[in-house]
Amino acid sequence: MRKIMRWVRTVVRKVRADTGMTTSEYAVGTIAACAFAAVLYKAVTSAPVMARLQSLIEEALDAKF
Repeated sequence: MRKIMRWVRTVVRKVRADTGMTTSEYAVGTIAACAFAAVLYKAVTSAPVMARLQSLIEEALDAKF
């Protein structure tokens, strides 16, 4: 009986183990974050966005108190 229970526990542990899933999920998440960062960088460094950010900063610095 003990032998069967030990075998069942071993089989259950092997079936439940998903060690590769964590690594692949981190890899996909990292690639997605890098792609999003690249798109955001391109958008923020574009001429229209840079001009708008510069005008916002100038308006903030010229504010009358």
